[in-house]
Amino acid sequence: MAAFIASLLMIFFAEMGDKTQFLALALASRYSIGKVLAGIFIATLLLNAAAVGAGGFLVAVIPFKLLSLVASLSFILFGVLSLGNNGAGSENPKESGLGPVAAVVSAFFLAEFGDKTQLAALSLSVEYKSFFGVLAGATAGMFLADAAGILAGGALKKCLPESIVKRLAALIFILFGLWGLWKLYMAKT
Repeated sequence: MAAFIASLLMIFFAEMGDKTQFLALALASRYSIGKVLAGIFIATLLLNAAAVGAGGFLVAVIPFKLLSLVASLSFILFGVLSLGNNGAGSENPKESGLGPVAAVVSAFFLAEFGDKTQLAALSLSVEYKSFFGVLAGATAGMFLADAAGILAGGALKKCLPESIVKRLAALIFILFGLWGLWKLYMAKT
């Protein structure tokens, strides 16, 4: 139980204000909340299972800079594609070639792979030696933090027209992508 509670609290607070909360907000403006939550749950479960089960192996196999580059470019692409969607209000899973849940899983997986919360889950698994306790706690913490981002987005949608929320979400995606590219550039200099 200690592993679950420690993991839940550490990951929840580490995730607060993270890019994936904004990602959750943006995706909730594009897809139904239920599909976004399902995608978030699947992605966080996969990510935390990879962190707890495989540890640093995945980061060793795929260079972190390559993952960061792919994630940054994906954010920019998703933002640009979101701007092109005139906000017809309907889900169009054919836009990306993926259904909404798969699109959310892909976006979250790329955004969180090798992130501080995944590394924290790895550290917690070493400290507590409890695969299921850390997996359940880390997944619950990340899911709850990102669900809070969706709730904040829902409140924002009540105050602002949907088209403005979608543009803001697209802008946030593009800014995160540019920020990621800038960090990669600065790491090289």
